[in-house]
Amino acid sequence: MWIANFFIVAGSFFSMEGVAWLTHKYLMHGILWRLHEDHHKKNPSSFFEKNDYFFIIFALPGILFLALGIYSPLRVLLYVGSGITLYGFTYFFVHDIFIHQRFKLFRNADNFYFKAIRRAHKMHHKHLGKEDGECFGMLLVPLGYFIDAIKITSKKGVKR
Repeated sequence: MWIANFFIVAGSFFSMEGVAWLTHKYLMHGILWRLHEDHHKKNPSSFFEKNDYFFIIFALPGILFLALGIYSPLRVLLYVGSGITLYGFTYFFVHDIFIHQRFKLFRNADNFYFKAIRRAHKMHHKHLGKEDGECFGMLLVPLGYFIDAIKITSKKGVKR
């Protein structure tokens, strides 16, 4: 039974990348742009952004599924909530800590994967408006970014 639960958590985790891509492209760069705009036009004197409200917005489904999974006979919801919550932690770590350096950690990433997602996100932020965006995903980005990162990493002689 544990293997099925593992796959439910993993499936929920990886499905969240699609949810993140869709909500980023169509909601954050759409009707919720007013909350997301300061993420593209950063105020250097402020640590917090209106965009940080999305942390709460996206945490609510995970909390709901975890609570329903604990307090109802539908235990599968606990594993779905776990996958959603793990993705949220991963997103925070990758996006806020690694890419945007809100906490000055992990500044030099020589791994091709981390180089690729950092570069793709940088390309996303070159657009200051809500239109003409690209690279809306977080953990999965277009293949070209991975190919370029592998080439750069290989030239430096860094192990992948």
